[in-house]
Order: sequence, then C-alpha cells, then structure tokens
Amino acid sequence: MTITIYHNPKCGTSRNTLALIRNTGTEPEVIEYLVNSPSRDKLVELIAAMGTPVRALLRKKGTPYEELNLDDTKWTDDELLDFMMAHPILINRPIVVTAMGTRLCRPSEEVLDILPLPQLGEFTKEDGEKVIDAEGKRVNNAA
Repeated sequence: MTITIYHNPKCGTSRNTLALIRNTGTEPEVIEYLVNSPSRDKLVELIAAMGTPVRALLRKKGTPYEELNLDDTKWTDDELLDFMMAHPILINRPIVVTAMGTRLCRPSEEVLDILPLPQLGEFTKEDGEKVIDAEGKRVNNAA
C-alpha cells in the first residue's frame, strides 16, 4: 500500500496532513514539491484524478498569483499549468494520493476520507484543534 503526499514542510496544513497519515502507522512517500516539482504530465494526472478544474488547484496566498493576474479568466488551463510549472509555489497543497483516491487536503482532515487504514490514536492539529480521539475516532468539531 503506497501513499504519496505532495508536501511543503513550511505549511501547517501540510504538516498536519502528514501527521494524520503517519497516525495510521503508515510512512508515506513524501515529495517536497517545491524541491522536486511534479512534471507537467504528473500534475495533469493529479488534477484529473482529483476531478477538479486546473484553476481550483491554484494557491493565492504567499504566491505570485496577484502579480501574474491569475484571477483573469483569459488564462487557459494550459497557460495556468505553465504558470504552475514556472512557479511551483502556485500549486496548492497538500495533495495526497492513495488507493482510495487523490485529494487536495485542505483542511487536513480531508485526508481521512482516502486513508485505507484507521487512525491508531489521538491526534490534535498544531493549532490545538482535536481531530481524532483516544480511540482513533474522528471528533465532530462542527459548531
């Protein structure tokens, strides 16, 4: 069973997602996508597997999104992919691939729906939000 995470260690959501994967007792393949960016073909494959529009994978915060005027609808999917290849920081993260699916895990709890193994114990996110209880069950944090 292989789990792959396209990860940015500077991102709290990405760190929480990685920790939730590891809380199943599984060590995933960790791809630091800013160091080892996916190929254009791999990025297209990931987007197709997520069933999401290319534009939905663009990250705005902390990127050249505004300077490049990427909110302009004139940009085609191919052009948006070109921008992501030139500036990998524009690729939103973390993206997780498992046998159960591929997903952009924002918030980090999104990963729980595609993990083939259960959580082994309690998990609290870096911000203090409890996500998994001591029995490995998901905590309902809905207000």
